[in-house]
Amino acid sequence: MARIAWTTFAAPSRFYALAGTLLPWLWAAAGALAAAGLWIGFFVAPTDAQQGEAYRIIFIHVPAAWMSMLIYLVMAGWAAVGWMFNARMAFMLARALAPTGAMFTFVALWTGALWGKPTWGTWWVWDARLTSELILLFLYLGFIALTEAIDDVRRADKAGALLAIVGAVNVPVIYFSVRWWNTLHQGASVSLTAAPKMASTMLTAMLLMTFAFWAYTFAVVFMRTRAVVLERERDADWVRAAMQEAA
Repeated sequence: MARIAWTTFAAPSRFYALAGTLLPWLWAAAGALAAAGLWIGFFVAPTDAQQGEAYRIIFIHVPAAWMSMLIYLVMAGWAAVGWMFNARMAFMLARALAPTGAMFTFVALWTGALWGKPTWGTWWVWDARLTSELILLFLYLGFIALTEAIDDVRRADKAGALLAIVGAVNVPVIYFSVRWWNTLHQGASVSLTAAPKMASTMLTAMLLMTFAFWAYTFAVVFMRTRAVVLERERDADWVRAAMQEAA
């Protein structure tokens, strides 16, 4: 059996082919998981005794918030790999991750506001968790703007990588903000070190939506990365051959 090294798909041509193979499966998984998660969350899970029906926004809000932080750490990780090893694919992945991370951050803030109005009586408060999540959105947008503003690709990649790496310090601030400061935002309902504080159907719906967001993220990031690869490698023979086959 052939051994696959961890660097096997560092070549743009190999990553392009692998991503193309996985895309249909990822889209199918994202659709199926999201449908199941939304059905259980909105039609099967019981009504919350304190928050009523308004709590159901958490089935979108919480997974989106998780993804916003995770994607930033992954983006910063790939940016660091690209910086240390001058790896082209790492920089491309970092760029491809940023728009999806920004989207999930916006969704987390927006759904949080929808939940906050009936629960807190206001759309927004300068709570530590909300403020640090807003800063995360600005970091994503800053990364995108910075990398797009510099014409030289190599300089743009390194400048964006520096911002991504430095900005990663904000992620633990978001996660631990409810512990470090007295905030309105409720603590974690799901923890790796304690039993969940919700009904099993609620937890099932939340996990299904989380897996759906994972699959969606892989799918859309792979699509975007393939587009970046074609743009940057357009003079390579394998790209010309791929374009001819597609035509």
